[in-house]
Amino acid sequence: MVVGESGLGKSTLINSLFLTDLYSGEYPGPSNRIKKTVQVEQSKVLMKEGGVQLLLSIVDTPGFGDAVDNSNCWQPVIDHIDSKFEDYLNAESRVNRRQMPDSRVHCCLYFIAPSGHGLKPLDIEFMKRLHEKVNIIPLIAKADTLTPEECQQFKKQIMREILEHKIKIYEFPETDDEEENKIVKTIKDRLPLAVVGSNTIIEANGKKVRGRQYPWGVAEVENGDHCDFTLLRNMLIRTHMQDLKDVTNNVHYENYRSRKLAAVTCNGIDNNKAKGQLTKVDTVEGMSPLAQMEEERREHVTKMKKMEMEMEQVFEMKVKEKVQKLKDSEGELQRRHEQMKKNLEAQHKELEERRRQFEEERSTWETQQRILEQQKMYVMTLEKNKKKGKIF
Repeated sequence: MVVGESGLGKSTLINSLFLTDLYSGEYPGPSNRIKKTVQVEQSKVLMKEGGVQLLLSIVDTPGFGDAVDNSNCWQPVIDHIDSKFEDYLNAESRVNRRQMPDSRVHCCLYFIAPSGHGLKPLDIEFMKRLHEKVNIIPLIAKADTLTPEECQQFKKQIMREILEHKIKIYEFPETDDEEENKIVKTIKDRLPLAVVGSNTIIEANGKKVRGRQYPWGVAEVENGDHCDFTLLRNMLIRTHMQDLKDVTNNVHYENYRSRKLAAVTCNGIDNNKAKGQLTKVDTVEGMSPLAQMEEERREHVTKMKKMEMEMEQVFEMKVKEKVQKLKDSEGELQRRHEQMKKNLEAQHKELEERRRQFEEERSTWETQQRILEQQKMYVMTLEKNKKKGKIF
């Protein structure tokens, strides 16, 4: 979700972050459309890079902070976040929970005007209203309008005001990995991130870069010395995407879920009290208390039977899945057993054949050796007889 006053470059930054054009001539950006009140608009883009697909949902808030009286201008944003939590809670409550699309808002980029005078009352109030519902990352928009010294001073002032007003921004997690801790420390030291957005290709120092051309030089979008754009992009897409989703699920969504269930419980108690009052009135009018108790018992039994049936259906479905998996595993094992048995039989036949050939070859060799020995003995006998003069 991107939030901020009109003209701070929200759409341009999103286009720069994901190298795509969310808005076109036929569908202009929110800043180019006349809006009287705050509206929440959602755009979805499917991006592919290196065989990896990312379905990106951008929630824009045109009209935020543009009115003379901005009282409760954050309410549509709160309602949108709560509605996504409600959708996810309803999906969790269904019997079939295999398909649960996660449309919750995992990150809110809050754009701060580069005024150099700290946070506006609207900025403080908005972040205080939403810091319990979403991961807020404060950004200094159009940071190229500030000098490096002004930008550093402005960052310190903003962080000081965030601490003073006890605003909870996204807490970067610390890990055992030294390299990751270095990255986290770098991001923390540069909060709020100062960003510049541009999709214009400019030639600077003999190379083409994305940036903005000024009389005094070029402000490069992807140059870490000029702004914190690359830090933000890496943090959102590469290093902390999963952690943002985990914090949303384990903290913000759980808080919403607890509040919702607590409200349902309170309503149930109130309804029981109301039923008790009605029972007393009916008793005064002459209705039998036993009949009333019997009616309540029947309702309770009906409800329990319904719940029991639903649980049995779920149990049956899971048992069927397990049985099917076991059958598939058994079939696979049987197939592998048969294949191994065939392989062993084939190897046994081959060995028997080679043994038979060996026996034949050995028998032939032994016969030849005996013949050679006999010939040799015969020759030796002839030689002896010749020497003795017996053979002429």
